[in-house]
Amino acid sequence: MSGVDLGGAHEAAHNAAHNGGHGGETVSAWVRRYAPLMPGGEALDLACGSGRHARHLAALGHAVVAVDRDPAALAAAAGPGIVTSQIELEAADAAWPFGPGRFAGIVVTNYLHRPLLAGMVASLAPNGMLIYETFADGNARFGKPSNPDFLLRPGELLAWARDHELRVIAYEDGVLDAPKAAMVQRICAVKAEFPREAALLPSF
Repeated sequence: MSGVDLGGAHEAAHNAAHNGGHGGETVSAWVRRYAPLMPGGEALDLACGSGRHARHLAALGHAVVAVDRDPAALAAAAGPGIVTSQIELEAADAAWPFGPGRFAGIVVTNYLHRPLLAGMVASLAPNGMLIYETFADGNARFGKPSNPDFLLRPGELLAWARDHELRVIAYEDGVLDAPKAAMVQRICAVKAEFPREAALLPSF
């Protein structure tokens, strides 16, 4: 769907200096659509910001680990069913902090640090789900982020999922127009033991 208008909700653009910025409290339409399909178990909200997705996952019945580098954001993210953890994942000596097969689901929005991608897949349970949405090449014409380090290359998220033997349930690559225009890629992908019948979406 490259180059098409994806519509739906969108968080505010990243901070100009770093792509860890997060938008308001509105849950991403992509997360809202696919999170109900996540199998039961512990979920990770990576680069959680103030915790809108952590709270959404907790409301769906998951025990949630919410990770961010910003203590003020984590204070806002804290709540019932949510364990917060302050981790600087981009430090030169940083290692992926979670063990293999731990999480039923991982949610990442508006954040990209490529060295973390392999660790995320390893930490998914055999039937786990990854929901990922962030800015893509071409976003500079809409504003920040514009640094290529923080932008997915064309088809990168899809190719990465396939290279790591994830089964792709849904993928979009194009312009999101509201409430702020941006170029994004977003994917919902699962490990091999996720049952195919569980990927059926409700009507919307």
